[in-house]
Amino acid sequence: MLFIGTRLNAQNRKQVRTNVGLTYPLSSNWTNAPRDTNNFSLNILAGVSAAERRVTIAGLINIIHHNASGFQIAGFSNYIGQQASGTQVAGFSNYIGQQASGTQVAGFMNIYKGGKGMAIAGFTNLSGGNSSGQISGFMNKSKDVYSVQLTGFINLAKTVKGMQIAFINIADTANLQIGIINLSKNGEKSLGLTIDENQTTMLTFRSGGKTLYGILGIGYNFKNKKDKYAYEGGIGAHLLDIRSFRLNAELTGGGLESFKRGDYIKSTLRILPAYKITPTLEIFGGPSLNFVQTSSEDGKSLTKHYLSSWNGNKNKDLYGFYIGYSAGVQLLF
Repeated sequence: MLFIGTRLNAQNRKQVRTNVGLTYPLSSNWTNAPRDTNNFSLNILAGVSAAERRVTIAGLINIIHHNASGFQIAGFSNYIGQQASGTQVAGFSNYIGQQASGTQVAGFMNIYKGGKGMAIAGFTNLSGGNSSGQISGFMNKSKDVYSVQLTGFINLAKTVKGMQIAFINIADTANLQIGIINLSKNGEKSLGLTIDENQTTMLTFRSGGKTLYGILGIGYNFKNKKDKYAYEGGIGAHLLDIRSFRLNAELTGGGLESFKRGDYIKSTLRILPAYKITPTLEIFGGPSLNFVQTSSEDGKSLTKHYLSSWNGNKNKDLYGFYIGYSAGVQLLF
């Protein structure tokens, strides 16, 4: 009879049920909550269960020891010990111990062992395995990515079969990287020296894939007295690539800085024919269309002829379009 009673009690614990309460163990499932599987859970503060199948709601945290499916929402965090399918939403973090299939949305962080679905976080997504897609405010990390990694600062992956979009993209191999710094084994990197019509000389790092690449440069202006220190960043595209000849288009934003009063900000569209002298050495040069906004005396005297120009901010600022050029040499590696 003791054996039968124990078996009946174990079977009863496996029944799918509803749990409502304040926090563990102050709930309808009482101290048995860690062994229960629920179709519906509602806890004002924190909920504990073995598994969840449909809807799980907690004011602070859901702790699910095994699998979860359906919809889990918590004001602070969802903790799922094994697999998750469906949607998990948390104000701070979602942690999934194994595979995640569905959507995870967190105000700060998603941590999971990989899976199919989309992870969206305010700060970072960390996957120990493969991911369908990751979107965050600062960083994404995964092994293989099948659709997109999109973030504000850095993406890290092994193989990207879709695209990476960030300020810095790093992968072993990638189909498409869109950023200022793009590093992959199947990509191209170059270090170049350029000069433009205003005697601004730039040391520029270009990196990217077969079509798109990023541009990051620092330099010095030899014409100005104060606004001497130059910087730029942007993206470029290989429009044509025929043997040793390439035609590139670049869109950049940058400026000149004296670290005192006055600004010089320039946006540039460049068309650059390029020719490889050797497999690792390339020369390039071509015209550019420039838009300038400046409030410094050096900036106002830098360009003499504009296609169109006007003053603003009580004649303190000068705005204008003009035609220029850029030329240089770069080492490919």
